[in-house]
Amino acid sequence: TLMKFILSLIICSQVAGSCLEPYQWPTTFDNQYDCMVFGYEESLKKIQDIGPEEVNKYNMYVRFICMPQTTI
Repeated sequence: TLMKFILSLIICSQVAGSCLEPYQWPTTFDNQYDCMVFGYEESLKKIQDIGPEEVNKYNMYVRFICMPQTTI
């Protein structure tokens, strides 16, 4: 069995008190480290894409999870 990691990005708003449905990244990662580094990089890109006006207005933030998945 081989362990892969699945990245899920979750965009949230503190003003709304809710999060969007998690977005599962289409590619998997070979280890926790690679998944975490990519998750932080993509979180930064996503916040920059949303932009300061929306982020500040809705107190938005990005969470992410790297979940191990065993493949056979």
